[in-house]
Amino acid sequence: MAGKALLDTNVIIRLFDSDPELLDLKVQRGESLLCSVVLGELYFGAYNSQAVQKNLARLDDLAQLRSVVSCDERTADEYGKIKSELRAKGRPIPDNDIWIAALVRQHKLAIATRDNHFRHVDGVAVEEW
Repeated sequence: MAGKALLDTNVIIRLFDSDPELLDLKVQRGESLLCSVVLGELYFGAYNSQAVQKNLARLDDLAQLRSVVSCDERTADEYGKIKSELRAKGRPIPDNDIWIAALVRQHKLAIATRDNHFRHVDGVAVEEW
């Protein structure tokens, strides 16, 4: 999967909000991926929104259009390593983002994000979208 970018939650939200700059980048970027952790965050947001059905439909459409990368035992191992590395650096990040970073590192992907804290994770290529 090298050369592909995993879309972070904040990028997808901005795409949904029709950010023209990000829509252009999306077209130029080519193939991008989703992960189960990001989908979980997005579904949580949809269920707690004022337009539940509309947002659920958009997420269902998105999930059909993109490959979804899920966690497994290797991801869990990467999660443990990353959390330990960040603790040693004194640079904690949210647990869901550690899971996302673990998937990125495991599959040798980049992370398309607006969150700078991914830059503290060794072996994770960050693309600011």
